Amino acid sequence: MVVGAVYFANASWLAPAPEGEARLMAHRGIHQLYQRVGIDKDTCTANRMLPPTNPYLENTLPSIAASFRAGADILEIDIHPTSDNAFVVFHDWTIDCRTEGRGVTREQSLEYLKSLDVGYGYTADGGKTFPFRGKGKGMMPSLAEVLKAFPEQRFLINFKSRWIEEADLLRAYLERHGIMIDDRIMVYGHDKPVGRWKTINPKGFAFSKAEMKTCTLDYMKVGWTTTLPESCAGSVIGVPINYRHLLWGWPNRFLERMRQSDTTVIFLGNIENQNGAPGITEPDDLDAVPSGFNGLIWTDAIEQVGPAWAKKAGKR
Repeated sequence: MVVGAVYFANASWLAPAPEGEARLMAHRGIHQLYQRVGIDKDTCTANRMLPPTNPYLENTLPSIAASFRAGADILEIDIHPTSDNAFVVFHDWTIDCRTEGRGVTREQSLEYLKSLDVGYGYTADGGKTFPFRGKGKGMMPSLAEVLKAFPEQRFLINFKSRWIEEADLLRAYLERHGIMIDDRIMVYGHDKPVGRWKTINPKGFAFSKAEMKTCTLDYMKVGWTTTLPESCAGSVIGVPINYRHLLWGWPNRFLERMRQSDTTVIFLGNIENQNGAPGITEPDDLDAVPSGFNGLIWTDAIEQVGPAWAKKAGKR
């Protein structure tokens, strides 16, 4: 009796089919993929590069432009404040891995950072060859450069630190450069700066990685009761492709619950023990995206996934 009640309460086929359109979120834009096994937040990924399949370097203007041409609706970029009160678009905590420089990124001036070669450290063969060395000189952009170069596009800005004051610095920086803080500017990262950003920009879209993880795990635990966890209301939930069927009511019932609770759904790639939170890289994985899905599809290979999604969406 109880099992039957749980089944029918979470039966996807008894829920209305979702309506809407998915949006593609390009993580880092078109970039060089790398071996993800055993990585952590401080791992140098440039020297773990897989054999290159495209000419682009992450967080650069050419990569960003190519990503939007490939079909990105939203582009994820990484930022650091600089020693002279600017913001630079760059992933790593230090400049040692990807460039010829040395030191903590945020302890450098914008002028110095822009003089570096962001392709210097990339190698796919253990340091025998460096195919991008010399090709990334002067290509590390400021945040203002990026946002002004693409005034109509949407960005998800990643706070790379736990420093709460970084939210206020970012707001002041954007205002100083005459950049409106509207729905095209979204942020995520650690709880502290994200929490502060929500306070000073209450209408904007912002979430922390911990917030998304908590909602996902809480829903897996109690979703069978049809009760939505408080951690999910108005928040963000991640759906790893290899765990999607563990989410109660997937897909239709689950998506209807998320719609009613104003919870943004982010569809992710395969998550394994220590590979971070990768995005979809294989076009075939798009077959797992349900018809009418109106959340975000997180991809690490927009150059492949973008055209494939456009073709697939056109057939629906």
